[in-house]
Amino acid sequence: MSKTKINRRNFLKVLGLGGAGAALAGCDMPSTVTLEEGEEKIYSYLAPEEYVIPGVGVWYASTCLQCPAACGTHGRVREGRVLKLEGNPDSAVNAGKLCQMGQAALQAHFNPDRITAPLINGQPASWDDALALINEKASGGNVAWMTGTVSGHQRVLLDAHLAATGKGHHYAVETVNARAWTDAGKTVLGDAMPTLHLDKAKAVLSLGADLLGTWISPVTFMGQYGKFRAAPRGVLIMVEPAMSLTGANADQWVAAKPGTEAAVALGVGHLLMTKHGLSLNGMPNATSAFQSMTPAQVHEIAGVSEAALNKIADTLVSHSPSLVIANASHAAARIAMVLNIMLGNVGKTLTPGASIAADPLAPMMGSSKDLAEFAQNAAAGKIDAVFISGANPAFVAPQGLDMAAALKAVGFKVAIATCHDETTKACDVVLPLSSALEDWGTHVPAYGGKPGVVHLQQPLMEPLHADTRGLGDILLTLGKSAGVDGLDAFEDYYGYLRTAVSAMIGSELEGDWHRVLQAGQFETRAASRAFSAGHDVALGFSETAVSGLHLVTVARQGLYDGRHANSSWLQEAPDQISKAVWDSWAEIHPKTAASLNLKDGDYVRLTTASGAITTRVFIYKGVHPNAVCVPMGRGHTDYGRWANNGVNPLTIVDAHLGDWQSSEIIATASLVKIDAAGENRHLVRLMDTDQQYGRKLVATIPAQQFGRTQGGA
Repeated sequence: MSKTKINRRNFLKVLGLGGAGAALAGCDMPSTVTLEEGEEKIYSYLAPEEYVIPGVGVWYASTCLQCPAACGTHGRVREGRVLKLEGNPDSAVNAGKLCQMGQAALQAHFNPDRITAPLINGQPASWDDALALINEKASGGNVAWMTGTVSGHQRVLLDAHLAATGKGHHYAVETVNARAWTDAGKTVLGDAMPTLHLDKAKAVLSLGADLLGTWISPVTFMGQYGKFRAAPRGVLIMVEPAMSLTGANADQWVAAKPGTEAAVALGVGHLLMTKHGLSLNGMPNATSAFQSMTPAQVHEIAGVSEAALNKIADTLVSHSPSLVIANASHAAARIAMVLNIMLGNVGKTLTPGASIAADPLAPMMGSSKDLAEFAQNAAAGKIDAVFISGANPAFVAPQGLDMAAALKAVGFKVAIATCHDETTKACDVVLPLSSALEDWGTHVPAYGGKPGVVHLQQPLMEPLHADTRGLGDILLTLGKSAGVDGLDAFEDYYGYLRTAVSAMIGSELEGDWHRVLQAGQFETRAASRAFSAGHDVALGFSETAVSGLHLVTVARQGLYDGRHANSSWLQEAPDQISKAVWDSWAEIHPKTAASLNLKDGDYVRLTTASGAITTRVFIYKGVHPNAVCVPMGRGHTDYGRWANNGVNPLTIVDAHLGDWQSSEIIATASLVKIDAAGENRHLVRLMDTDQQYGRKLVATIPAQQFGRTQGGA
């Protein structure tokens, strides 16, 4: 870099340091970040160290990319191969814990179905040919990117590439997301991601937010949940149409008709005002909404009794401070935010969030809204070329979005992926991506991390396949080709990343860099936030048609939104509710099954306005009689040897382009018709029964009695 003339402002920009006050931002620092200049003897930074002893594992810190939470990890490496993953105890996100999806990153790394070389129109090609074609076809016009949640220096380079190539747009797509909650936080409190203190709450009411399963940062919430349940034991209440992992752990589980969680929340607010005398000063619109929703109306709309509503309201008042969270819909999330104001939770169990001061590194969180907008813009001919990484729109998009036609309408498509899937099949060029255990990167957790702390991702072993490249290296190459000023100073992404990180920590010393590697994270300046005064909002909800059955699609920890369906470990891991493996099913209430003359294992055809799927029945009490729950994740058609099983319920979600401004896939309930398919086959489950049939195999006592005896000792 010492021989390259770079404008200081551009240098700050390409390193993502604008406004961060980095001490080394103008230093004469070569990409190798050594103190010498001129000739050097270069050693591989992945070469084994002298202290590595054969047969003895060494642990290295990195970051998990199995979901958007970005947990810190430790990987055990022996003889150059990573063999085990655990949580990083120094990470504030997961405090040494790691969920089953994080553990399965090891199998994703060694997956035999990984892409090992670039492809052009499905045929093997060289990197030079693939990049030459990309430079020819995607050098200007409306060049778009589609990714999952992205942050850190990957986002900096992606944004720089977008800015240099033309007037394109970045579509961040996540089927499992918290957009309803973040939009509500921004609207009501002026903070899209407030900090939740479950460990300080004495009661938690969740409206469709599976905080222990898949919502925002489940490992963070699991740690807080353990403290929440410690003496004095907190009370958990869950309102949802189909039981989630959080619902299975709740003290009070309330089954509401699909799409009516907002009405239940309004009914709770009504009782808090009329029965307990709580009020909302300066919020007349919200007050009016609570006053108008009586318990009788809630029962008619949602099927939730007045007794259940009273129990919820009484618990929230008697167990203060409490916490109300929601992800069922935008309406439910806004009501939950206002309920926290009414209950006095703001400033106690709900406090302002904090983030990194370097805005270019902040996480860009995905949603289904971006998926719909991409489909709409692509079909209208507004996208000339698109780069897709970390997203599979061809799988997660409902038929109503006609994603196949949308992708076909894009003139040139590039997929950057580790494995073939439904989307790579539709792309002109496929670039083989290194696994997360072979790559460098920085990641800013969207939630749960210590303010100002950035997680570092480092390779835990040499690449298994010589022709794969990391996302950072691909972005750096694309940026150079697009003419991004300042990137020519770096030979590879490692040099770029080390320069940027050294500037952020204010030191280029070798020892300080090694300390960052050992910790798996580093501190930089945080940006504190403050709540604005509670804005008066018009509360209400769009009531779904409650006469009839509704399809409910849910995500479960494991296969998630389908991105882990090519993992035999997670296919074999029993579902948290049904305990089923390797297949799909439809959860139906016993009353509904009896009315349709169905029994466990019967195949049924589920038909909505957007299509039909055929799967078998799982009769279960943990679902509302008006709901038909089909977990997402299965039903792939082109995703490796382990993913070709089950059905994909997302394809028949009744989605229309105009409806996505205020809803998400996971919060959508579609009218569904059930027809028997005439076949019965046993659903393979870890546990074939969830009833004791009067035999009292498991003895239970009330919590109060437990507290008076051995529980209170």
